[in-house]
This record gives sequence, C-alpha cells and structure tokens, in this order.
Amino acid sequence: MPLQNRVTAFGEIVATPARGTMMGNRGGCFHDVDRKLKRRRWASKCWIACVLEFKQRQRTVMSPGLYTELFFLDEATALAAGHRPCAECRRADFTRYATLWNEIRNLEGRAYIREMDPVLHDQRCASNPDATSHVVDISDQPDGTLVDIAGTAYLIKSGYTWQWTLEGYRETGELTGSARLQTPLATRDILAAGYQPQIHPSARFTPNST
Repeated sequence: MPLQNRVTAFGEIVATPARGTMMGNRGGCFHDVDRKLKRRRWASKCWIACVLEFKQRQRTVMSPGLYTELFFLDEATALAAGHRPCAECRRADFTRYATLWNEIRNLEGRAYIREMDPVLHDQRCASNPDATSHVVDISDQPDGTLVDIAGTAYLIKSGYTWQWTLEGYRETGELTGSARLQTPLATRDILAAGYQPQIHPSARFTPNST
C-alpha cells in the first residue's frame, strides 16, 4: 500500500504507486508513528523542493519525528503547489530563484528565505484557502506555469497546454482563452524572468512533432 506522500499540482497530498522525479518537504514533521498524515498538511512556512539523492544520504521515508518526505512529478508541479528550490541540495537553483526574486523587485543581491517564504505561504492555495485566485490569459504565461481550467491542472510549455496527471503530462492543444493561475504569482513572475524549472519528460517535445 503506497504512503500518502505524493503532491498534486493543486498541493493536495495523495497516495499513489506512481513515482515522482523530485522530493521535498513542508518544514518538518506532520505524520504520526504509523506514517499517516496528521490533520494539518504542513509543519512550517518553509516548503522546499529537493533532488531525490544528495550526498548518498539514506533514510526511511516518514520516520517517526523526522520531516515528512513528499514527492512530486517534477519541479513545475512542486512550484505550482507552492514549494521553492532547496537552499542545500539545489543551491544553484535556489540562488537563481532568490536572485530573480529581488531582480523583478529592483533590489540588489538575492532574497532571503525569511523574505520569500511568508509571501509564498500567503499565495499558495494548499496553505491558504483564501489566497487570491488570479484569472490570466493562458497565452501570456511563461513555460513552467500551471493553470487551473475547470478543476483540471494544465502545464504551459512550448506554446501548448499539457494536462497534468500523476503519471505525466498529456498533450491537449494550443494556448487559447483564460484560466485561473495555479502557480503562486510570485513564482510565476520568476518563471517569466527566466527561471527554467525541471519538467517531466512526458512534456519534453512539442506536440505532434516527429
């Protein structure tokens, strides 16, 4: 029986045998000794996205009292759920993300974690049901953004929309119309500034290409 530790594009945590390509956590432990999630789905405002392997560290998933390991289809999914790059195992990506955070605000250097995490916490639907839902023009969104169309998540990439699933993306069509922004606005702006997230290979090629 799979553990309930896979994060969807909407930030929900589900049980599925499908494997993810990235790991992460939500700031600590929110599972019990039976490796079941507690009522609250996060421990702190520090939500990060990590690599699956780092410095040959090994641990049992959901060990008692340790942080709750979560898994994502890819980085685009993690960002849409409100996570950001880990400052340890993904230092270069974190530095790029934090530098762009300041750049789009006309600030020098890179932003501090204490500056970014509260903003993301307020914007992500998974931690704040009252988060403002922005309706956007799909054609104006940068690659790596996820949007919500009638309750289904779609990735924007290569001029097309790709339907998000636990196993991967499915080609749908060209960019048309409007949708609700699922990726937090602060992260969407960083994508627009040039940050390139890791995207699952199921959306690697332009649809209908040979």
